[in-house]
Amino acid sequence: MAKKNAFPPVFWVANTIEILERFAYYGIYMGFGIYMTHLGYTKAQLGVVQSIFLLLSYVVPIFSGTFADRYGFKKMLLIAYLAYIPSILLLLVTKSFSGIALSMLSIGFAAGLFKPLVSATIRAVTNKDNKTLGFGIFYAMVNVGATLGPLVAGHLRAISWNYAFIAAAISIVVMFFITLFFYKEPPREIQGETLKNKFRDMGIALSDGKFATFLILIGLMFWLPLWSFYNIVPQYIDKHVDTANLYLSLKTVFGSGFAGLFSAQDSNGVWRTLGETISTPAYFIIIFQLAVSWISGKFKALPSLIMGMAIAALGFLFLGYAHFEIASLVFLGIFLYGIGEMATAPRIQEYITWIAPKEKAGLYMGTYFLSSSLGGFLSGLTYTSLFGYFEKQNHPEYIWYTLATHFVAGMFFIYLFSKTLGEFKEHEA
Repeated sequence: MAKKNAFPPVFWVANTIEILERFAYYGIYMGFGIYMTHLGYTKAQLGVVQSIFLLLSYVVPIFSGTFADRYGFKKMLLIAYLAYIPSILLLLVTKSFSGIALSMLSIGFAAGLFKPLVSATIRAVTNKDNKTLGFGIFYAMVNVGATLGPLVAGHLRAISWNYAFIAAAISIVVMFFITLFFYKEPPREIQGETLKNKFRDMGIALSDGKFATFLILIGLMFWLPLWSFYNIVPQYIDKHVDTANLYLSLKTVFGSGFAGLFSAQDSNGVWRTLGETISTPAYFIIIFQLAVSWISGKFKALPSLIMGMAIAALGFLFLGYAHFEIASLVFLGIFLYGIGEMATAPRIQEYITWIAPKEKAGLYMGTYFLSSSLGGFLSGLTYTSLFGYFEKQNHPEYIWYTLATHFVAGMFFIYLFSKTLGEFKEHEA
């Protein structure tokens, strides 16, 4: 007899396709700014694409779950892949701004279709005995994919950008066949929710002025600088930090074999660390997330959020110093930012689910995606363009000081919110 806390085969199938999807997604996204700069496009043009890309990636999931409920997870997964594959392949044949923008927006749409389906699968096949372990494994798989994608794509783009895009497309094709042959629709209670009801319920949730204010505050003061980090850091490292020195630092500590995983030789035969390969804090999240969650869990949600933002802001300062001081400060900056993200992003999601009435937890989380999409949309339009301005002034490091200031301002406004409007009451289980 199977143990009641054992995971069914579809659990492992879902986690496998999550690794592959994050491999493709982050393999393209983390190097995309470098790619557009390579083609000669401005930071303002890049920012427009990044903004709409992130907007679609986080608005579409609000509604794609409704279709998955009606038509099934498996069908929606296959539809997402069929949207993904031609979108990625389009990058092989177009170099025009309109063509690249269309491709990236299509990828964002496909990613949005896919995003809620694996987590919903995990939720459907776990129970009270294994749900914590199940979602812990899922979160780890997300970060494994986010680590491997930029690592592999970075090496491939050092040879040819097309190789990086082909690798991403192959990953989606593999996902298609894994899903087609091995994904079994998990048994679950069908809610039968319609889009009309979704809009109505979201309107009800957002009619709570305090909750709506909190979502806007989190979107502007937390998600905006967070997404700006991911938009900018690969380009900043690749262009404005001594990447040859970064390679030597890795080689000195870990040896040439390990350093070579993150680096490639340039046209002059000099080994340089590739910007996108070290830009994600996913390495640190895999190692430290449980410890950071344990520590942050000892504090209330909003103080934990403020503490995490302070640590992330400190990380931004070290990223700025790396431009003209010691290049290896980049690693400390990304590490501190990662600690800040680990202390904040999961805790906010937990907070939203617990301030919602139990029967409305999913609804509140759906509206929470609006907060993330707001920050993502503004991040490209504001900070990517501002980064281009600072580059022209020969002070690219100013972008990190500005983002650090933004986080500090966010800490103040969140504190002011908690003192004037009060923290939300968390419901019992």
